[in-house]
Amino acid sequence: MASSSWTTLAGLREQSLKAWNSGALLREMLEPAGLYPRRRSLKRPTAAQLLSDYAAVRQWAAELAAGAGAYSLESVEAGQRTVGSNRIPAAAVFPSVEDELAFLGKAREAARFRSLAEGLTRLDPQLLGWAARRPLKVLELGHGALTAGRVALWLRDNPFPGIYVRQLALPGVHTKFVERHRQVIEQMLAALAENSVPVDSAEPDALPDAPDAALEDGAGRTPAARFARRHGFLHPPELVRFRILDPAIEVLGGARDITVTAESFASLSLRVGKLIATENQVNFLALPDQPGTLALYGGGYGFSSLRDAAWLRACRVLYWGDIDTHGFRILDQLRAVHPHVESLLMDEATLLAHREAWGREPSPSMVPLPRLTPDESALYEALGNEIYGNAVRLEQELVSWDWARQHLSDL
Repeated sequence: MASSSWTTLAGLREQSLKAWNSGALLREMLEPAGLYPRRRSLKRPTAAQLLSDYAAVRQWAAELAAGAGAYSLESVEAGQRTVGSNRIPAAAVFPSVEDELAFLGKAREAARFRSLAEGLTRLDPQLLGWAARRPLKVLELGHGALTAGRVALWLRDNPFPGIYVRQLALPGVHTKFVERHRQVIEQMLAALAENSVPVDSAEPDALPDAPDAALEDGAGRTPAARFARRHGFLHPPELVRFRILDPAIEVLGGARDITVTAESFASLSLRVGKLIATENQVNFLALPDQPGTLALYGGGYGFSSLRDAAWLRACRVLYWGDIDTHGFRILDQLRAVHPHVESLLMDEATLLAHREAWGREPSPSMVPLPRLTPDESALYEALGNEIYGNAVRLEQELVSWDWARQHLSDL
């Protein structure tokens, strides 16, 4: 039986597979760096092992020899003073990267990659550099890589077009494709710009910026919005949904559940002294009537729309989120804009009163949150350190409505 320290045929394959998984084999095929013939060393038996288990050594060497074809074996003398002179494998030598790809059974994928790389080169030779840096991404995208390349070229040639992504008249291009492959498109744009020089300036920083580059960070609150802003596309406005909880406040002919743009929300002038923000739709809809009160529906980290609503500084603002680490992160972010925000039903008493409803948070956060109160910070750290159990969370919709109503009535 071969020792676990010897490089078996499977072990040799693992070495080659590691090179494949890093993209090195496809990169070498595209841009040869003179690495081939490639010698991959083998961990081999010692003279003592040759003496003690000669049959196992022969079986090990025979297995490596049987796998040869894509590679040749280098051998060395061993055991001269023990069992007599024997030659055992010391290294596997692959004549070319294509041979190593064939050894892994990746010849078909390699041919597909080469075809896609040639297609990108026909679009623009500079895209070949992107393909060499991210060969496995090219394979993952398939013909989508060529579509992304066409979008990148169009953006290079049509900076800040002032249209919606939906209006791009390119084959196979639609809004979801661009949203799904934003990162790839931007990487390709960077590759296309690597050797370009601005016409009117020798300074590399003189490339034109987006017309609204001077706007504050809040102008692009989602990845899609930021992409649109960077490249001069139009983007649908962010919407804010709120409910009037005071029947005495009449808006839009008595409407109670209203959705407006974030810009319109920022300019509102309502006779309210309190706002309750919740990220759960059912809680948002179930909040009872209260004098001078507004309910706002966020949804996860969607409360960034409050950034420009300066009128909220004169209101009491309460945030009701999940009792988990990300709920406290949202609270911390809200306070970056409105430091006076209070947490609602996000305390240890509520958590402990609902043990039967505890769930598990998929990926707890451990980042410092400097804007929490001492009690909030203690609960956040206890959750992160698993004081109550493994990744404990209490989703806000699982809080007993009797418990919630009692606390809401005390506001």
